Amino acid sequence: MALLEVEDLVVQFYTDDGVVRAVDGISYEIRAGETVGLVGESGAGKSVASLALLRLIQAPGEIVSGEIRFQGRDVRECSAEELRAIRGNEIAMVFQDAEAALDPVYTVGEQIAEAVRAHDDVTDTQARERAIDLLERVGIPNPATRYADYPHEFSGGMQQRVVIAMALSCDPALLVCDEPTTGLDVTVQAGILELLDDLARESETAIQLVTHDLGIVAELCDRVVVQYAGEIVERAPVEALYYDPKHPYTVGLLASIPRLGDDSERLTTVPGTTPSLVDPPTGCRFHPRCPYAETACARRAPPLVETDSGTPAADAGPETHLAACLEYTGDLEEGLDYDVQVRDEGGGIDPDPERRGESG
Repeated sequence: MALLEVEDLVVQFYTDDGVVRAVDGISYEIRAGETVGLVGESGAGKSVASLALLRLIQAPGEIVSGEIRFQGRDVRECSAEELRAIRGNEIAMVFQDAEAALDPVYTVGEQIAEAVRAHDDVTDTQARERAIDLLERVGIPNPATRYADYPHEFSGGMQQRVVIAMALSCDPALLVCDEPTTGLDVTVQAGILELLDDLARESETAIQLVTHDLGIVAELCDRVVVQYAGEIVERAPVEALYYDPKHPYTVGLLASIPRLGDDSERLTTVPGTTPSLVDPPTGCRFHPRCPYAETACARRAPPLVETDSGTPAADAGPETHLAACLEYTGDLEEGLDYDVQVRDEGGGIDPDPERRGESG
């Protein structure tokens, strides 16, 4: 049985301009000890889907329908007391803005100790010792001394390590990381990613990693979920997605990654912009930006199906390669004519437009 199962999740926000369906019927699962990446452009619904796991959607937002089953329990049906027991204890979240997640008037050590006391019956001394141990575990030098420091006395990378320490304070089964390296320099990013990878291996903690950085996904994740305009457009094991992407949007994302040694004057981009979710395009939401769109794409919303057989996603296993494109239901007349090879022999992204069929 999967650790986490999300089925047909719908989250919407009520605004003056209309109803924004930020997450529209997504389904995926995460197994124990597995790292799954949620990727896509800003506005794809990745962070909203993550907040929904812990019922952190606030007004004017609402979880409209769907199931969020964690270890067999439907989180949507949990009482307030049951939800408090799950948050932090069984599912913990690392937010992208570490500075905003920390209280500026309490020391970092006391904030971690408070998280420990909230879920475990321990003395103040035991909580302090646990906090110091966690600071050491996430790579904070002189943890016993830094325990008494305030958040503003830490760099951005160290603040993020403190937030990760707080998330790990009760050894959660699932760690939800919402763009944990945003705003950090490359060297600090590498340290945070290495830390997350080590923690996942040592404690077999499952990780849901929200990011727009496909390089991070390639390094850390076992499987990938690609979101676009509130929907899942592709879902696959990480190697299958990188070596043989099936959806034109995924191909565009991969082709847009810069590569060392590339002498192109401009970076490859996905044309157009993300559509408004107040009034999304009919049919396939990506069709206004897709170089392979046909008339049918504007008329029919493509189901998420197995790319080899057209089997619906509901009947496919977690390792199956799925895509939401009419190419895989046999409804496109000309089909997708690109010959995709997004990895070159050296392991980098190949941005050759002829090889991509001018899809980027």
